[in-house]
Amino acid sequence: MISRGGTSSRSSRPLNHVARLAAAAGLSALFAGCQALSGLSTSGGIKESAFRPSETPVTVDSVSRNDRLAELARAQHPRILATYGGEYSDPKLERMVAKVVGSLTTVSGNPGQTYRITILNSPNVNAFALPGGYLYITRGLLALANDSAELAAVVAHEMGHVTANHGLQRQQKEAEEVIATRVVTDVLGNNQNANVALLRGKLRMAQFSRNQELEADAIGIRTSGQAGFDPYAAGRFLQSMSAYTDFRSVSGATDASLDFLASHPNAPQRIDLAQRHARQIGAAGQGSRDRDSFLAGIDGLLYGDTPEEGFVRGNTFLHPRLGVSFSVPPGFVIDNSAAAVTATGPGDLAVRFDGVALASRTKLPDYIRSGWVAGLDPSSVRAVTINGNEAATARAAADGWKFDITVVRAGGQVYRLLTAAPLGSDRLDAVAQTVGGSFKILSAREKASLKPLRVRVVTVKPGQTVGSIAATMVGVDRKLELFRVLNALAPGASVSAGDKVKIITDS
Repeated sequence: MISRGGTSSRSSRPLNHVARLAAAAGLSALFAGCQALSGLSTSGGIKESAFRPSETPVTVDSVSRNDRLAELARAQHPRILATYGGEYSDPKLERMVAKVVGSLTTVSGNPGQTYRITILNSPNVNAFALPGGYLYITRGLLALANDSAELAAVVAHEMGHVTANHGLQRQQKEAEEVIATRVVTDVLGNNQNANVALLRGKLRMAQFSRNQELEADAIGIRTSGQAGFDPYAAGRFLQSMSAYTDFRSVSGATDASLDFLASHPNAPQRIDLAQRHARQIGAAGQGSRDRDSFLAGIDGLLYGDTPEEGFVRGNTFLHPRLGVSFSVPPGFVIDNSAAAVTATGPGDLAVRFDGVALASRTKLPDYIRSGWVAGLDPSSVRAVTINGNEAATARAAADGWKFDITVVRAGGQVYRLLTAAPLGSDRLDAVAQTVGGSFKILSAREKASLKPLRVRVVTVKPGQTVGSIAATMVGVDRKLELFRVLNALAPGASVSAGDKVKIITDS
């Protein structure tokens, strides 16, 4: 059964300490993997006919009733939805995913298990499973995959964690590490030998997790091959994820903790091992890719941010629901993450944007002085006007950083633009003025013109090239690189008339 539902909007989070901006300057692009969530999985499968769209959220039925781990998974479900933007509803897409998962469950070790698949409304690339048959796949992962075999490889990998009972093993190991840490901290104090032993234990835990991933890869490739899918798809998708990692690293996207790759073996090793496992099943060219069915399923898939979260268009952030926008200087990269809108730029400069509820009678200079800004210079507080909106600015310094604080009242809401720079930087003034001065209220026409981006599948026409097709994409930067990543095209690879490819557009 595939669950369906709405989306969740981001709530504003007051910033209790302006020095937290310092963290934004050091945001990394490391990728998270199956995460500990996948380790809670339990195995199983059911005939494809049991998968059908539902108008109700996922529940645990009699199949998993009185199952302690399944009850734990049910309790985690709302948290997962909140973390990953809620459920993504698209019956056409759900049917395609159900078909793939149904094929896998027919060859699983427990045909009596019911699976409930939730497509998460998140642009991050991830998939994981929980006890009781809970499977989660993000729309970001679906956008990156290129055929049903690649999707099958990912889902079968998660089922591999289930088959190998990694959940209980990981829980036991994590419990042992918690106890060891407590002993060292509370009893042995700073004993050097004890700390070395603890460190070795943590390294064993990391290796244990990597070994689990490799084992799940092997099981997943075998399962997808038995289900009739191309067993080499796992290696292809691992290569796509590696390319996606590189793309994200350069672009500066920072919400990578929600993505698929972390605590995993390095990509070259996994790809090589995946190819070896595939060769044990058969020669290349065997098995179904089912590309046309997959592409038909993802055509129209939402890509990137939702209207509830606002849109990033180049160096500008626009929020159609709030009706506001601001821009950052060239060379900065905006990250519209679950926690806040942040931007990072050259020289360790960073910007954070959020909103707070504030009584209309409260003057903005008084609000800045109210104690939420650490290291505030009271003499710097100024009442100003920004593009016709009441505003106030100030300066602060703390923990090796200096800050510009700009607050603006617009449409009954107060917004904060916080810019941070190292104490030795001479760019704070220029960046803060650019960011603060760009804040504006969107007109009705501007709001109406903002549309979410979607994945569209198009057929290559005679005379078209990789470059000319990539140039037709809208709303994204580095179009040629992104086009190659989305379509698994290596540098120098070309397209031919009649090929089906994915592009990103707002139509």
